[in-house]
Amino acid sequence: MKIFFQSSLPRSGSTLLQNIVGQNPEFYVTPTSGVLELLYMARGYYTNGAEFKAQDPALMRDGFMSFCKSGLEGFFNGVTDKPHVMDKSRGWGAHYGFLNAFYPDPKIVCMIRDPRDIFASMEKNYRKSPEIDSGLIDWAKGQNTTTEKRVQYWSTTPPVGMAFERLLQMFKEGVGQKVHFIKYENLCIDPAGEMNRLYEFLGLDAYAHDFDNVEQITKEDDSVYGVYGDHNIRSKVTPLVSSAQELLGLPLCNHIKEQYKWFYDTFNY
Repeated sequence: MKIFFQSSLPRSGSTLLQNIVGQNPEFYVTPTSGVLELLYMARGYYTNGAEFKAQDPALMRDGFMSFCKSGLEGFFNGVTDKPHVMDKSRGWGAHYGFLNAFYPDPKIVCMIRDPRDIFASMEKNYRKSPEIDSGLIDWAKGQNTTTEKRVQYWSTTPPVGMAFERLLQMFKEGVGQKVHFIKYENLCIDPAGEMNRLYEFLGLDAYAHDFDNVEQITKEDDSVYGVYGDHNIRSKVTPLVSSAQELLGLPLCNHIKEQYKWFYDTFNY
């Protein structure tokens, strides 16, 4: 079994990519996965547990690395007999060093998108459920009461703020050069070309996907994510139409572009 990893920005087409890849009968694809969290929690006890501190450090390290690799592979051997897995978790890129320590040279894929459209998508999700109290707004304190305030809030908190912060740090540490990036916009314009480039990165033969009939095979209970839970995909891959200026306004769009100048420069948006 070969395990690959998807570590994408929020609202950037990560669910769509999983379901396109899932058309390939050799792939098992996950919805938002908790496998990384299982390993990460184990790392915490390995680091701080008295039982491990009391033994030979080199020997314990070898044992823990083997535990992580076997745990990762064992989890997926328990849920699928397919030869390839694409596990989706936003944390894989940020924890590349940890993953690489027990699963050398991991293949990580990252969907990206124009930040203006990411924030517009967050705002759209917020507005579409007015009957639900998102817990985001405090009128008495004037917190997040405007689109501008909400964008600022999202830019400094999970999932959006954390994702961009992690992505920038990945480039500072040289990890970004090891990751395969796919622009959501390009996937929607030229899905065949983008998928062929993905398979080349993964070292696998290309597969003839049907981009007019993408069945949703990943299932998530979006209620656990509140008003921002939206993992439903379009069955047909078509070019995106930006709604950023309509939802956010031109001044705020320009502000986002300046705030994330490093992103626009890095990815030639």
